[in-house]
Amino acid sequence: MTADSRGWLMLALLAGTGWLVYLLAPVITPFAISAVLAYFGDPLVDRLEKTSIWRWKMGRTIAVSIVFILMLALLTVVMLIIIPLLAEQVRLLIHRLPEWIEWFSGTAFPWIANKVGLELKDFDPAQFSEMLKQHWKEISSAAFKLIDFISRGGMAVATLLTNLILIPVVTFYLLRDWDSLIRGVHDLLPRNMEAEISSMAAEMDEVLGAFFRGQLMVMVALGVIYSAGLSLVGIEFGVLIGMGAGLLSIVPYLGSIVGVLVAAGAAVFQFQDVLHLVMVLLVFGVGQTAEGMYLTPRLVGDRIGLHPVTVIFAVLAGGQLFGFLGILVALPVAAALNVLVRHVHRKYRESELYMSISDSES
Repeated sequence: MTADSRGWLMLALLAGTGWLVYLLAPVITPFAISAVLAYFGDPLVDRLEKTSIWRWKMGRTIAVSIVFILMLALLTVVMLIIIPLLAEQVRLLIHRLPEWIEWFSGTAFPWIANKVGLELKDFDPAQFSEMLKQHWKEISSAAFKLIDFISRGGMAVATLLTNLILIPVVTFYLLRDWDSLIRGVHDLLPRNMEAEISSMAAEMDEVLGAFFRGQLMVMVALGVIYSAGLSLVGIEFGVLIGMGAGLLSIVPYLGSIVGVLVAAGAAVFQFQDVLHLVMVLLVFGVGQTAEGMYLTPRLVGDRIGLHPVTVIFAVLAGGQLFGFLGILVALPVAAALNVLVRHVHRKYRESELYMSISDSES
């Protein structure tokens, strides 16, 4: 088989694999979630496995059981405390949003227009407010109908229950056999390419580890800082705004920008004074200082190598192509491709073609 034939065959295999993933996305999703959880937990399992207590060395199964219990405990805390708290804040937001709309259309928007010199001759605040309220009612009604449809759908409930059972089971077995699976993949590598592929895989693991284990902790820490700070300031939706800002921090500066704008608007609407606005700015200033001086350098470092635009594009493209599965695997794929591009670039710089071009230019 010629080199061109092998190239076309590889391209056809990649296209066929992509199409198969697209078709089986709903089935693959719980396995992908389990793989991500196992990837998160494997370093802790390896560390516990090497731990000795009074000359008794902990086995792999016991270490996996401990990490698995910790994961379930964390999930239980999220399900029993954080999600109900966020749900209550969302319910309060839905209840208070018409008041926000009325205040914005009757007070804030005319004030902004006056400051920037806009003419409001044909602007009727009451009509504008009524229009926004009407659209909000339609959106709320559609959302509640969608939730009701999902909750009543027997297939949806069956799928949810299946995933709730399947994900923990698959995660446990992947955690237990993770090292064996990695060794199995390594043994399948062509011997003449083993060192090169292993080096690329180690670099991908470093990038993914820095991003997922590091950036996830940064997002959680920022969410806690923003939520606690805004709640202490007295913002009604402090937890919701803070957690949202922390979640958006997956893209550098996006979480802080969106969070400070929303929190500042909430502070002005709720208190209508400068003091609380300054306190909101201080909360986000503390969060940004903690992120820049401690969280990112200690937890992520400079190994991620993913540009913010790449992160945004990867998440949007993955969601558009493969839905939730695409969002889940978008950043790992982007990080892997980033490492692959850097490897190809290094190979090119070492090639005779690049050397000949450099010699001709000199």
